[in-house]
Amino acid sequence: MIVEDKMRMPNGFMASGLHAGIKKIKKDMALVYSERECSAAGTFTTNKVKAAPVKYDISVLKSVKHGIIVNSGNANACTSKQGDEDAAEMARLAASYLKGDKDAYFVCSTGVIGVPLPMAKIEGGIKELVKNLSPSSEALMDASEAILTTDTFRKEASAVIRIGGKDITVTGFAKGSGMIHPNMATMLAFIITDANISSSLLQKMLGSGVEDTFNMISVDGDTSTNDTCLVLANGASETPEIVEKSAEAEEFKEALNYVLSTLACLITKDGEGAGRFIEVKVEGAKSKKDARLLARSVVSSNLVKAAFFGSDANWGRILCAMGYSGADFNPDDVSLVFSSAKGAIEVLKDGVPVSFDEEKAKTILLEKSVSVLAVLKDGEEKASAWGCDLTYDYVKINGDYRS
Repeated sequence: MIVEDKMRMPNGFMASGLHAGIKKIKKDMALVYSERECSAAGTFTTNKVKAAPVKYDISVLKSVKHGIIVNSGNANACTSKQGDEDAAEMARLAASYLKGDKDAYFVCSTGVIGVPLPMAKIEGGIKELVKNLSPSSEALMDASEAILTTDTFRKEASAVIRIGGKDITVTGFAKGSGMIHPNMATMLAFIITDANISSSLLQKMLGSGVEDTFNMISVDGDTSTNDTCLVLANGASETPEIVEKSAEAEEFKEALNYVLSTLACLITKDGEGAGRFIEVKVEGAKSKKDARLLARSVVSSNLVKAAFFGSDANWGRILCAMGYSGADFNPDDVSLVFSSAKGAIEVLKDGVPVSFDEEKAKTILLEKSVSVLAVLKDGEEKASAWGCDLTYDYVKINGDYRS
């Protein structure tokens, strides 16, 4: 697998992004399109309150796809029957200017909840997006920028594998900064690839990949109404079909998981008001489920987040969060280590507190990226989760979000 420094457009895809007037100034609509028919896969929010585009996408998930149309600045959530009709109309409009019927297009929205979509602006935006479609990486970056809300930077990743002497590109872009919590987060993520792979295998790979990536991040404990992760594969690489349990399937899965994990970490690094990126690693768990529960519980704890904001090596909060995670483990055997670019320091060994240098610990925890390693003696399974600290700025950002 080759990791690309910037987004690489897979063969057969085009994209565009622009300002349609939903937001005051910034780009607010994006389109990804393939003239060739695409296999598709998707995962969606577990929130019972689902935005209209999420409900629409679930209903058309198994249809052959040509593209994805996205708007930011308005979530089209909690907008009743009109919202459902507007989501379907977005897909119909895209189809009318491109190829296929409305079921061939996914629709996504993100932004303020409870406000009807400005459909005149949406229709004008779709017309312009179609005119501006381009196979360039720059066009894909425009699309990546157009889906952002409170984000402070674009989230992008690309990986390339070779099968049968030909390149297969897997490229993704995402948005997410606040309302981020496991199962899934307030995020949109779109992955496109020129691989030749069935929708069923793509769905299986995406489902398992999301479990270890987007479902393992937390910023603030809120799960959104609009969370969506979509994958389109158009086969334009002209490589043989990737089949389950083959070496090629393992290569493709590695590339897909790289893109998913990179985007997940970028979302947490851009957490609203965040000052520190936090990685929590659990090793020696009895089961994969237990490892995930433990890592997610620690990274989701507001008390743990607040301690990292203050660069405080308060390991008791970490053990406490592990204790209410619901995981099966022996607290008397836990060891805890803090680390960063400034070094590592053990604070708990086999359940016994370790005397440590508080100043050294603070120096380690003052870094922008910090890590917690929890070592158990219950089994062989491990998992990682990612998050950020909880700051004053988070409250400020969300106190005037609609302003």
